[in-house]
Amino acid sequence: MDSLVSGSSLPVDPSKLSDNDKKEIQQFVVNETQKARIQQSIHSLTDMCFRKCITSRISSGSLDRNEESCTQNCVDRYMDANHTILKKLEEMRTLG
Repeated sequence: MDSLVSGSSLPVDPSKLSDNDKKEIQQFVVNETQKARIQQSIHSLTDMCFRKCITSRISSGSLDRNEESCTQNCVDRYMDANHTILKKLEEMRTLG
């Protein structure tokens, strides 16, 4: 951002930002929001699959065969479902 002082903790008057700086900030916010959504999805996936598949106490540092298989299947189904939803939303967006 050209007009911003790097490392400055002083508040910046948004009305004094250039159009380019405003666009950069908007893009930064969009990117950070997308990162947060991805992190939330990963957290949800991890929590859901762990609760569903990890039934024993993990004392050996690894999953047993059934837990590993269940976890892989859970992740695959989650990804399939998300892909299907995104595909359908894209279809709706292009038609509407």
